Amino acid sequence: MVEINGERLLADLRTLRAMGATGTGVVRPAFSEMDMRARHWLAARYQEAGLAAQIDGVGNVMGRSPNPGPALLLGSHSDTQPTGGWLDGALGVIYALEVVRALAEDPATKDQAVDAISWQDEESRFYGCLGSRSFCGDFSAEAEAGLADKDGVAFSDALAQAGLANVPRLRATDHDYIGFLEAHIEQGPHLEADGLRIGIVDTIVGLGGMVFSFTGQQNHAGTTMMAGRKDAATALYALAHAINEEFPKVAGARSVWTMGRAVLRPGAPSIVPGSAELELQYRDADSAVLDKFEAVAHRLVAEVNSRGGAAVEAKPSRVRIAPAHMDQGFQKHLSQAAALHSGGNWTSMPSGAFHDAGVVCKVMPCAMLFIPSIGGVSHDFAEDSHDADIILGCQVLATGAASILAAAAN
Repeated sequence: MVEINGERLLADLRTLRAMGATGTGVVRPAFSEMDMRARHWLAARYQEAGLAAQIDGVGNVMGRSPNPGPALLLGSHSDTQPTGGWLDGALGVIYALEVVRALAEDPATKDQAVDAISWQDEESRFYGCLGSRSFCGDFSAEAEAGLADKDGVAFSDALAQAGLANVPRLRATDHDYIGFLEAHIEQGPHLEADGLRIGIVDTIVGLGGMVFSFTGQQNHAGTTMMAGRKDAATALYALAHAINEEFPKVAGARSVWTMGRAVLRPGAPSIVPGSAELELQYRDADSAVLDKFEAVAHRLVAEVNSRGGAAVEAKPSRVRIAPAHMDQGFQKHLSQAAALHSGGNWTSMPSGAFHDAGVVCKVMPCAMLFIPSIGGVSHDFAEDSHDADIILGCQVLATGAASILAAAAN
């Protein structure tokens, strides 16, 4: 049976961590100097592992196997949040590298074809899952035109700075893949809370969002009587409270919703707010639940409007993302590997966060594997996982990948 080298795995993860290390976390946004340094380092590691390495025109780092036959693609992303953790994405990238090496070192699997990849900009500096979307033909010229980050840096300038302005871009249509496997930290509390060590993802949850605009009448806070006010803040608070009261009535077991952005204008204590905005995001693995959330939100908007005072308008805040279902055959192979190596301490589960596999599954079969996050913390410098869980997860991925490849060959 194929065996990974745990110390080699951890050493590479720690080396990658040093590129952009800030305290216990990592600052390595897409196309930054540290991001590109990490990508060139990874390309060199791919070559040392016997892969043909390239960095494509949007920054994806691909390592291609010399072995014949349809390959299995493994990887994740190595860019980080502006203040990110050291394992988010990086874990799956280094897992892929270690699985390639472990399979090559085992006489029984040395001829299996495994490619490795680090996708670019999963974390949305310029465009969410930009690298995997480009690979899958889901990054249009219209989307790219005029694209800039929140600081006004043009995407075209970032490409030029990284030396990628005229570099060809990888396309899924140019390759014949069995499928794609992505490993990741859970970024949530469920595995740790349940005393489990491996999660096999069945679905990446869908996501919807709405922005509510409130229009009232700005006025003096001391002279405007309550009965005559058109207070945008009061309408916002009423809608937010109603959402938290009504959404649980239609929610699924793992539904979540967040009102993470609220703006009152002009934002002064002695002024009745004349306008406001509230942004809502909701997630579930069932499209029907997402439909119910949207319907409830529109009903509540109508109820707030019926009371008089400030008026409310609702619009989508983003393109809706449908739930992404992982390949059942791949899940079976990974589940068997998890049962073998974890002593039964594994489960099937949804992913509450979006991942590149949610894009790639549109063009090939995909599956995902999770390891526990300590305290359920991610997107923060405190993000961490136990070394033993890191090593176990990679062993499960290696065994599962070898099993998938063997089955495809028969």
